[in-house]
Amino acid sequence: MPGHLRQATRVIYWFARSADDIADEGDANPAERLAALDAYRTALGRIEQKLPAQTALFEQLGTVIDTHALPLQPFYDLLDAFSQDITTTRYETFADLMGYCRKSANPVGRLMLALYQVDDSRSLAYSDAICSALQLINFLQDVAIDYRKNRIYLPLDELRRYRITEAQIARSDASGTWESFMQLQIERARKLLQAGAPLGVQLPGRIGLEMRLIIMGGSRILEQLHHSHGDMFNHRPTLGAIDWVIMIYRALRGTPLFGHNRRPAPLRKDIS
Repeated sequence: MPGHLRQATRVIYWFARSADDIADEGDANPAERLAALDAYRTALGRIEQKLPAQTALFEQLGTVIDTHALPLQPFYDLLDAFSQDITTTRYETFADLMGYCRKSANPVGRLMLALYQVDDSRSLAYSDAICSALQLINFLQDVAIDYRKNRIYLPLDELRRYRITEAQIARSDASGTWESFMQLQIERARKLLQAGAPLGVQLPGRIGLEMRLIIMGGSRILEQLHHSHGDMFNHRPTLGAIDWVIMIYRALRGTPLFGHNRRPAPLRKDIS
């Protein structure tokens, strides 16, 4: 990133990381976690009212928000997502899951665009598609990890349609209809990532290169999920040195997303 944006990015990450840790880490009970996140909301309100900050984090965050004219709503949305992690562990439909992504992932992209002074509606829509896709891809990577935290970020109605139970997830069992179910999720995330991909070409300079690298990273994870037949239990996808070489090469060339003819195989028929 350009030098003049690095400190702002660090402070935004500090805010998001520390708030996420309130929801996920330590031994606090749910009520204590929610109260701590409410304290973050109060601190944001003080920034909005131009009142003095009471902690180093919010003093620096207030400076970043003022310097770069950042919108406050994405910060509130992130806090809502972290609170939701405490109160909601299952999602009935894909629409419910996307509602979560709108708060947990999309605000980050919008804040990054705001740092680069990009705020047109088309760029924001592309960014939302990319961020939601990346959040879905992360869910697919971490099915086993999330389940150990008593969370399932997969549509329950689709799990039932494919006759997949929580017990199968608990066993780390990728047999039966699991591959078909996962291919549905992979293809859906791929299309969403592809829908936002023009942003990587539209944005100039470093931000465009950064965006293309991010998109290529999501694409590589989807490829690995596809080639493992959706078995992230035994083959959790990660980005290694070879992946980074491929990603950088494609990003520098401006290779269109999925232009390398390695798209996931066609989905099997619904088995409902």
